[in-house]
Amino acid sequence: MEKRVIVMNFDVESKAYEAFSKAKRLHMSKAFKGEQMAVIHHSNDGEHKFVIEDFLDFTGSNKSSTGGLIGMMVGILGGPVGILLGWFTGGMIGATRDAKEVREATGVFEFLIDKVGEGDTALLLIAEEDDNRALNQLIMMELGGEITRLDYAEVEAEVKEAQEMEKNSADQKKETDSEKQSDQK
Repeated sequence: MEKRVIVMNFDVESKAYEAFSKAKRLHMSKAFKGEQMAVIHHSNDGEHKFVIEDFLDFTGSNKSSTGGLIGMMVGILGGPVGILLGWFTGGMIGATRDAKEVREATGVFEFLIDKVGEGDTALLLIAEEDDNRALNQLIMMELGGEITRLDYAEVEAEVKEAQEMEKNSADQKKETDSEKQSDQK
């Protein structure tokens, strides 16, 4: 049983909330061993923000929505990496030393942006499944959604790489700002 990041998207926003509710019941019936689950929304107001609308930590450790992998993924999508993925390119790409580094660290984020378009709402789940039929039945057959399973370790590695990239970008910005202030004196 391998841990996965499971992305479920629907043609109607309300189905993501219905899936959230019904997936909780599947977890209680031990159809899968869940860790975290969140309903996320991609705004269509021109700001391209990803927001966690509802969140559940199955582990009982009372992690907040920002404390786990889902929260980190959503946070990165709203930060410089999200910007680099094409919303407000241009000057931001110059802030990173290596555009290739950006491309290599953004696979899962590009996938999420593609799957959860502007105005869309989706369900993210971190879980282990012995049998994927129960979740497939709920998402695809009952709710008419789409389901994609990603390897947890790969997603976690990309999140760490993106966080490092954000840190480096912030450090470079501080250096540039300091140099500008020195030049103005």
